[in-house]
Amino acid sequence: MSDISGLVEIMARLRHPVDGCPWDLEQDFHSIAPYTIEEAYEVADAIARGKMSDLCEELGDLLFQVIYHARMAQEQGAFDLDQVIAGICEKLVSRHPHVFADEEIADSRAQTQAWDEHKAREKQTRGQGDSGALDDIPLGLPALTRAAKLGRRAGKAGFDWPDAQGPRDKIGEELDELDREIETGDRQRMHQEVGDLLFAVVNLCRHHELDPEAALRDSNRRFQRRFEYVEHALAGEGSSTRQASLERMDALWALAKQSGR
Repeated sequence: MSDISGLVEIMARLRHPVDGCPWDLEQDFHSIAPYTIEEAYEVADAIARGKMSDLCEELGDLLFQVIYHARMAQEQGAFDLDQVIAGICEKLVSRHPHVFADEEIADSRAQTQAWDEHKAREKQTRGQGDSGALDDIPLGLPALTRAAKLGRRAGKAGFDWPDAQGPRDKIGEELDELDREIETGDRQRMHQEVGDLLFAVVNLCRHHELDPEAALRDSNRRFQRRFEYVEHALAGEGSSTRQASLERMDALWALAKQSGR
């Protein structure tokens, strides 16, 4: 059963009010949303690992999330899957007139600008033309991703450094401010300065066209691989992280880095 209608039928069966799945029947948009986010991250993880078989599976899981939300909306009489598909088709065609009409676009940068202009016109059509540049950035995004979007939108509105040296200098400034608050011991102020420091790092990433969320995910993976190497090496020596000295663990960590882990 590879046709999408098969998946739609399975979802309908799971949500059948009489003999459907009790767990699926209890769910609503709010309870399912975390699973939707999780599946999107698992897709990104499969891509990062280069595992095409895993990617195929994770894309199926993510597709099921779309079917799930559409089914719940249909039950409420709000919209159905056909409307979801029709809506994205209409949006893609209208935002790509250089492909589906006779408009000409010089390069990808010009296309990005044209895309933003199309979005702005759509907002005006919906009566949202006077909204602020940052108003429609979702609050539920991961903090690093949202920070990057906030900085990018503000930059397009003219509020930005002229080059990457600006956010690099800002990082130094924020580090100095954090050091001062650490000396005072004011945890609330430390909290604020750590946030400002992270935001400055995100802006540096943006100016160098780096994805801060992806960069941190990769660092997390490297840290885990190296730490597991240290654990395994210590176990081979009849020891553990609780028993070994910090100097020994640092030495093993350096070996893990040298081996490319």
